[in-house]
Amino acid sequence: MNSYLVLGLALLGYMVFWYLVSLVTKRNDVADVAWGLGFPLLGWTSFILSGFSVMALVVNVLITVWGVRLAWHIYRRHRGKPEDSRYLAWRQQWQHFYFRSFWQVFMFQGVLIFLVALPVITINASATNGFSYWYIVGLTVWLIGFLFEAVSDWQLKEFTRNVENKGKLMTRGLWKYSRHPNYFGEVTLWWGIFIIAGALPGGLYTIIGPLTITSLILFVSGIPMLEKKYAGRVDFEDYKKRTSIFVPLPPR
Repeated sequence: MNSYLVLGLALLGYMVFWYLVSLVTKRNDVADVAWGLGFPLLGWTSFILSGFSVMALVVNVLITVWGVRLAWHIYRRHRGKPEDSRYLAWRQQWQHFYFRSFWQVFMFQGVLIFLVALPVITINASATNGFSYWYIVGLTVWLIGFLFEAVSDWQLKEFTRNVENKGKLMTRGLWKYSRHPNYFGEVTLWWGIFIIAGALPGGLYTIIGPLTITSLILFVSGIPMLEKKYAGRVDFEDYKKRTSIFVPLPPR
């Protein structure tokens, strides 16, 4: 059986499972937890279907570390709170909500996971143990991205845990240099994975992966939704004037 078909079926079953979880819990924001865990699923499945290589093993371990950390972080952030406002708004606005959520939330997210994971799938399929300096460059870029995402998430969590900061904006640490350092980190680490895949024969087409996650975060469901949420607040408008929206830069 074609490996892409196997991966597609595995991902379909995975997303159907999370859709059923959303029905039981009455929370569509479980899709955010499913996002991070979907990449290790595809990664290790394609790893098993392909020949072994040290490069592929390392990449899959990195993706697993990232995905599990992100899923756990989101789960803890949602635990004990109402459904995320984005999904709650859709629940209230959409006609035929359960039908639309199946396709527009879970199935669409499955497609995005597949596209973003293309570099990982290609690295697994290459089964090469050859050394390339691009491998070191890609790992370095991935590490920079991972640290930005993990550290900024931790800084925000510590900030919000302090009751004295309730209702305030996080403008310290990495958030002093970017309004969305966690998103910058996520995009950067996927470009790191692409650098590794792109150096392999026929790997340049996997640029679809980082372009998808970059477009998604910059123009669709990442930054635009958060910027809209805080638009009009005096403190946020001041923050916008002096802080880069995405790439970390010295405050103006």
